Amino acid sequence: MEYTVQTATPTSSERQWAAAAHLTALVLALLTSWLVGVAGVVGAGIVYLIKRDDSTFVAAHAREAVNFNLSMLIYAGLALAAGIALVGATVLTLGLGAILTVPAGIVLLLLIAAIALLWLICSIVATIKAWNGETYRYPLTIRLLN
Repeated sequence: MEYTVQTATPTSSERQWAAAAHLTALVLALLTSWLVGVAGVVGAGIVYLIKRDDSTFVAAHAREAVNFNLSMLIYAGLALAAGIALVGATVLTLGLGAILTVPAGIVLLLLIAAIALLWLICSIVATIKAWNGETYRYPLTIRLLN
């Protein structure tokens, strides 16, 4: 399904619900740790389920928030798996693998920090865009919910 631009100006209520989808996901994910961002997916998902039939504008924003937060959860899971593999490689080589795994671990931590910062900034931007009645597409999003 293609993401379409709405021709009519969204109402104040639609803008508030759309912003709530992004803001709820942000707040719940922050409260439960961004790594365990399931709450962010659930928060945006609830808005989507409540308003998907009432407003295409709200549904599009909520769907985008669900997809983005789910993508960030997947990326966090992959980073966790990579971290476990690095620790495993260090242990299996009796510490000799640390020559390679320590720099890789530092790069992994920097990548995790960059993803967390991207998640935070994009969530704030999306909330503001929704509040202003504009559409927004998150970067690096796997579009699982159409």
